[in-house]
Amino acid sequence: MLWALAAVIAAAAQTARNAMQRSLTARIGTVGATQVRFLYGFPFALLFLTGVASVTGEGVPSPDLRFFGFALAGAVAQILATGLMLLAMKERSFSVTTAYTKTEPVQVALFGAAVLGDTLSGTGLAAILVATLGVIMMAVKPGERLTAAGLRPALAGMAAGGLFALAAVAFRGGILELGDRSFVLRASTMLAWSLGLQTLILVAWMVLFDRKALTASLSVWRSSLFAGFMGAFASQFWFIGFSLTAAGNVRTLGLVEMIFAQVVTRGLLSEATTKRELFGMALILIGVAALLMLG
Repeated sequence: MLWALAAVIAAAAQTARNAMQRSLTARIGTVGATQVRFLYGFPFALLFLTGVASVTGEGVPSPDLRFFGFALAGAVAQILATGLMLLAMKERSFSVTTAYTKTEPVQVALFGAAVLGDTLSGTGLAAILVATLGVIMMAVKPGERLTAAGLRPALAGMAAGGLFALAAVAFRGGILELGDRSFVLRASTMLAWSLGLQTLILVAWMVLFDRKALTASLSVWRSSLFAGFMGAFASQFWFIGFSLTAAGNVRTLGLVEMIFAQVVTRGLLSEATTKRELFGMALILIGVAALLMLG
């Protein structure tokens, strides 16, 4: 059950990173805030990899073409997903936007089965559906009119969830390609490669098309360091989970992030939590508990 501990740690760290990125969006724009998690997270990923290789005594594995393909696909999908998530957060509350993106586990289970042959028991699939229903309960408000303004962040959030699902499956696929090395070393190797590719892609894009955002992101390096560290820290533990079990299991347990998001919403951002959202949280916990005990 080490994967379960890794998923909970990752979810807590990701909540902190998302809150920091949300605050940076208003200052340096969506693209600038998106690249913060990659540019400032990459040095920490290299430190993690160096430390793990030193402790285990294993050499850093040399990736093959299939690993690189998985890493690149995951990197691009995660960049797009992060940008869409931050766009949605500009128009909806932190916790509700997080809920939209957390339609991801069902998609992860489907993509994992199709691409990697990952399988879940019937109970496990039912647990994922119950937890996802809790997410929907938190995101969809009774009597809310479906206007163009309301539809835009909803679609952006759910599209982000789909792209996060693709990224999770791609990253697990790359980790599996590294063979029989220790699970922590394989996770750290994928982290370093993915963040390196993401940094290269986004910096190149900003140099060509948005130098103002690049300059702005560099000017807020002090506050961005925390977001970068928490992003790398969260991804390290997501990848540890992916190296131990199917991505669908890890991302479903990661729905406890919704609970952490509520803490941020109430304590730091002064946004109210409704009874419907609390009921949705209860469903998430039921689904997660069923996955752990029966899935």
